[in-house]
Amino acid sequence: MKRILLVGKPNCGKSLLFNQLTGLKQKVANFPGVTVELKSGQFNDFEVVDFPGTYSLNTLSKDEQIAVEKLNEAINQDDTEVIVNVLDATRLERSLVFALQVQHLAQQHNKKVVFALNLIDELQRFNHQIDVAQLAKDLNAPVFALSAKTLTGVTEFQKGLVEIAKAPFQQNLHSDPSKNVQSAKALAKKYAIASDIVLKKQNVIDNFLLNSVFGAVAFFTIMFLLFQSIFTWAAPLMDGVEMLIGDTAALVTGLLPSGMMQDFTADALFGGVGSFLVFVPQIMVLTFIIGLLEDSGYLARAALICHKPLSFFGLSGRSFIPYLSAHACAIPAIMAARTIESPRKRLITMMTIPLMSCSARLPVYALLVAVFIPADHTVLGVFNLQGTAFFALYLFGIVMALIVSALLSKSKMTEQSQSEMPFILELPTYRMPHWKPLMHRVLNSGIYFIKRAAPVIFIVSVVIWVLGYFPQNADLEHSLLGQFGQFIAPVFEPLGVDWRYGVAIMMSFLAREVFVGALGTLYGMEGADENIAGLASQIMADGLPLGTGIGLMLFYVVALQCVATVATIKAEMGNAKLAWALFVVYGLVAYCLAALAHYFI
Repeated sequence: MKRILLVGKPNCGKSLLFNQLTGLKQKVANFPGVTVELKSGQFNDFEVVDFPGTYSLNTLSKDEQIAVEKLNEAINQDDTEVIVNVLDATRLERSLVFALQVQHLAQQHNKKVVFALNLIDELQRFNHQIDVAQLAKDLNAPVFALSAKTLTGVTEFQKGLVEIAKAPFQQNLHSDPSKNVQSAKALAKKYAIASDIVLKKQNVIDNFLLNSVFGAVAFFTIMFLLFQSIFTWAAPLMDGVEMLIGDTAALVTGLLPSGMMQDFTADALFGGVGSFLVFVPQIMVLTFIIGLLEDSGYLARAALICHKPLSFFGLSGRSFIPYLSAHACAIPAIMAARTIESPRKRLITMMTIPLMSCSARLPVYALLVAVFIPADHTVLGVFNLQGTAFFALYLFGIVMALIVSALLSKSKMTEQSQSEMPFILELPTYRMPHWKPLMHRVLNSGIYFIKRAAPVIFIVSVVIWVLGYFPQNADLEHSLLGQFGQFIAPVFEPLGVDWRYGVAIMMSFLAREVFVGALGTLYGMEGADENIAGLASQIMADGLPLGTGIGLMLFYVVALQCVATVATIKAEMGNAKLAWALFVVYGLVAYCLAALAHYFI
């Protein structure tokens, strides 16, 4: 299958155009360098490959280096038919510098080049038009004016792209690569809208959001509301899912004859897998809020706001984006750290990303917060106490990451070996989110979480159930699982928990959310059939002290309980010893914090 390559600078709407061409609902993030992996899909009879946003073939960050290397490989291959240069119509000069470099590279390998002039809907708001026909003559290549957001001109672009891709190759005049910057400036002067017109409205908002006082207040308010929303907005959905699981469990188990099959269905399926499904709405709410911040353009401002305070801890403003995305999942966040130009700051960021509370911790937090924090209490008469507890847990993880970053920045391991690159960041224009891809992303986040976690939790639940069920007629404490639990119980005794929690903690190394499924299975096997999905109420009945509960929360904030994250750190750093050292150190610190909380709270 012949290929079409889609390239352009960050924030030019390239990924959204890719979605429109292929029908795939890929992530669209309004921040430089968020897309760090190649994405492909089918359009007509062609494979379309979406390359990461890049400012120049002369790379600064590891992310750009990877993108340019892959681009050079792809252009050199025989099955590459067309290169589509996506231009930002509102910031033409910045787009053209990279586009002209790519055009020259394509001409060297006899590849067709097409220019997609995107975001023309933004120009129309300022009553500005570009002479597309004349621009095509000056670029010596076809130019299509379009808006991937409003779909203006997209149909014409699709038809034209197919015709060009299937037409015989015609040699174009070769450009002079030494004059790319001068050519971009000249073309922008001739066709582009004056930057002060575009920036006028943006600057009004930035004067507030980037103000040293009001901007900081706005930032902390937005972050606080983000974590408040994870609990409060998702609560009705969680109640609905829990009710549905409980009713379904009662119906299904009622249809089964008494015996092993009924016990397995109630304890392993609904008690284990069902107990973690309750928390999927929180994953979706988190994805929705972060998506709003990304698509609107606020994340770049947040990175700028955070640069100065983060630099105090040996980090960069660009570290903010991997840190924030780590609250969804640490694995893509560690990969997103490639966008940090400084190798030293990139290493520190990757080593501290596991301290950010990812979505896999959400079920654990939600369960423990529901057990130990009263639901009917508020802070200042406004904020839900459980939501505030959520914010405190996330904030504690961030504080721990900053402390560790400061220590690492002073260590010889991350000693500066080369001159630091300056912090340069493009502030994209403020835009309304494109709701259809955003909602699809939210739905996919829930589906992905279930697909990733459910098989692991199912296997763990089955193993726990089998070990706990046999020998038959023995109570849980004297089963095979109980004997194993009693063996490891002394290790977890300083944390104030019994052998059941020890088993759940050990199992959760496979994935943190397994903790909930494992406890659900264990409590289900103890005869709580009448309250299969209500795991929180079962734990409440045990009467665990508050200090123990807080200790468990702190343990899961700090502990690196995820084998996939360890593997990703190893792959990105190329150092297995360092990855496992992080696992051991974070585990020991988490254990000590949990023990201290148990004894002193």
